[in-house]
Amino acid sequence: MKKTSDSILKTEDLCKFYGSGDNLVKAVDHINLQIRQGEFLSIVGKSGSGKSTLLHMLGALDNPTSGKVWIDGENIASFKEGDLSKIRRRKIGFVFQAYNLIPSLNVWENIVLPLGLDGKPIDEPFVKDIINTLGLTDKTKNLPNTLSGGQQQRCAIARAIATKPCIILADEPTGNLDTKTGDEVMTLLKASSKKYGQTLVVITHNEEVAQMADRTIMLADGRIVSVSESEVIFDEKN
Repeated sequence: MKKTSDSILKTEDLCKFYGSGDNLVKAVDHINLQIRQGEFLSIVGKSGSGKSTLLHMLGALDNPTSGKVWIDGENIASFKEGDLSKIRRRKIGFVFQAYNLIPSLNVWENIVLPLGLDGKPIDEPFVKDIINTLGLTDKTKNLPNTLSGGQQQRCAIARAIATKPCIILADEPTGNLDTKTGDEVMTLLKASSKKYGQTLVVITHNEEVAQMADRTIMLADGRIVSVSESEVIFDEKN
């Protein structure tokens, strides 16, 4: 039974530990977090702070050592891999730094690929609206190697949105882009997530990206050390 809550993502005492004894690494250390429906949350912190590990558990890509993860009201802690796979396909859209496009498929085929994998019909008007919103209308027949980095990332964003997930998880989505292109991509990602009513969670080292968010959490040593609604303190070495 689903919980009645405006939280689309929630963790309870979430832990991910590796090793043991003197070699014990607490990648995520007793994190309690609630992310609201429609919220744009950024996650920041130094390398090794636990950002990606946390995102992977929020996205059902990794299992916790202990604790719980709620996705759209369902506790997935005890789900088997088949059920986790369904959650990932139907509830979550992923955007990674490396784009992860299929080289032999054109833009349109890359965008609708997850729908085919899940046996869903293609909502062509919806997909075309996404493509138009992201400025790819004249690129639908192009192969990825003919696109700029920014265009490839916009294609990856369109692919993430096309399945109509309630959550978009993005891990350093501007990491391989120059500053101007990165700003454009993030503006489009934020606008498209708002347009389609999706919750957006972004890992970033970029202060400007973080400041676009409704809320920012900072991690250190696997724990939340600060929460900000309007500004984030950054280590310039990041």
